[in-house]
Amino acid sequence: MNDVDARMDRLRRAARYRYQQLVDSEIERGSLDPDEVREERRLLKAADVAAHARAQIEQAERRGDFAGNPYHGKPLPGNDGRHDPDWWIKSKIEREDIRGIAPPALSLRTEDAELDGHLDELSVESDVRDVLEDFNARVKEARRQLLGGPPVVTPLRDVDAEVAGWRERREARLASAAHAAEQLQLDTRPRRWWRRRG
Repeated sequence: MNDVDARMDRLRRAARYRYQQLVDSEIERGSLDPDEVREERRLLKAADVAAHARAQIEQAERRGDFAGNPYHGKPLPGNDGRHDPDWWIKSKIEREDIRGIAPPALSLRTEDAELDGHLDELSVESDVRDVLEDFNARVKEARRQLLGGPPVVTPLRDVDAEVAGWRERREARLASAAHAAEQLQLDTRPRRWWRRRG
């Protein structure tokens, strides 16, 4: 803190002390209501805190502490006006795609949403069954845990129905790939540049 800032701080404290003395003497005389004074003090403290924060920000700007900050003078991204004390950790998890640290209820929901895509990457039916049985076992285990956190609402997967769906999707993909290859073969066939007149 430099000399000017220290002097301003002493002046503010002296003004606050003198104001407090004047208010206390008016309360003793009965010309001021103590409840109104308390409310006014609360508002002044809030205003004083806001003024102090603004002063600190202005000093940091003058020192260049905010140079290169991409959010300087702009609203924070993802701030929709609702108060969420965990906004920063949620945005970090989303931004860096961190997995494995969420409660089982949340991680199972995410895995459930992505499970069909993961199954479609597999090519053997026994692997599909293993993945589904493992998923169901983890859902059952998460339901048994009493560690707190959000409830596990992820449904169990019917293994036989999921395998049948996997087969149908696989056959549709193979048929689509065969059709695309056939179209490609027709399109790359050499064409005659002359036409026969009839």
